[in-house]
Amino acid sequence: MKKMVIVFCCLVLSLMAAQAFAGKGGGKTVCTTIQDGVITYSAGHYLFPQLIPTGYDPYGYNYQAHMFSGSYANVYLGGGGFPPYNGDTQAYLNALTPAQQTYLLDPTKGWYWPYRDIQLTMKWNDAWISNTDCDGDGKLDRHYGYIGYIGSGAWETNHMSDAYNDNGKECHWVDFVKIVAAPADATKSGGIWYTASGAEIGPDIWGEFATIQEVYNDPCGGYNGIFYGSPAGPGFGKY
Repeated sequence: MKKMVIVFCCLVLSLMAAQAFAGKGGGKTVCTTIQDGVITYSAGHYLFPQLIPTGYDPYGYNYQAHMFSGSYANVYLGGGGFPPYNGDTQAYLNALTPAQQTYLLDPTKGWYWPYRDIQLTMKWNDAWISNTDCDGDGKLDRHYGYIGYIGSGAWETNHMSDAYNDNGKECHWVDFVKIVAAPADATKSGGIWYTASGAEIGPDIWGEFATIQEVYNDPCGGYNGIFYGSPAGPGFGKY
């Protein structure tokens, strides 16, 4: 199996597409929680205007617990107005309208569809996507108190797995990635983020983030163990 860089490089976009909106009133800055029972999926989402549950939704998102677990395609399908993928490709496509099928099978639009059999688990902290709205904008907070993600301390992990056939042999691969928001005093040069003291944090991803660790195992492809480790350290909390 080839290196799955394209797979994990777009995960944040999935979360952005799946944002939820909350009702606010009185002009006061009061944190609204999912438990308050007023936060719904955003307009355009397949589940709109349903309330976001405190547990897992049909796609695999658990906004309360800061987790996602399910098909890679389900990261994007809901926000695009599609029902959750259930593992049966033909049955799923047959249930769509012709226009939806055309969209999903267009590699420039439904680019994530070919990865539908990849199992993905994502975890993130409150700075990445909160389970509350405290800034009064009607959305689950991101990098609360900061203009952008840089310096916010946000982090995310992506854990992917799948199997493929290699000349009749069933092969399994697993990819685990840690991503952090770049520190406020970090600098970027040649596509790499560096600390203020010049230590390499990791490769740039999405402009405001760095990959600090990747563990990739694919015995059939000859990959085993650490694919990348940040010289500045792979641990969370220091950035």
